[in-house]
Amino acid sequence: MSDRIKHLTDQTFAEAVAHGITVVDFWAPWCAPCRELAPITETLAEELQGKVAFAKVNVDDYTPLSEQYDVLSMPTLVIFKDGQALDRIVGSLPIDQIRTRIQKSL
Repeated sequence: MSDRIKHLTDQTFAEAVAHGITVVDFWAPWCAPCRELAPITETLAEELQGKVAFAKVNVDDYTPLSEQYDVLSMPTLVIFKDGQALDRIVGSLPIDQIRTRIQKSL
């Protein structure tokens, strides 16, 4: 994984999503669709560098965070703007669909 995507914890989450647009990938290592989505988020993190921050939360390690944001299926991408959840994408979608949803938040 590149250094463009931060791994968040319950300690770092609030600060990471507090300003600007942040896309948080709620995932688990055992989740096959999560592994399919990983290269897509890597590509988008590179494309949107400077406009959108990307982060990941391992739901097995930080279950209360996933519960707080009603993450029931994985992968779930939650798009935050200045600390508020604006949109969510559930499942591994094609890159063009994910890009379009993120760009609506800009």
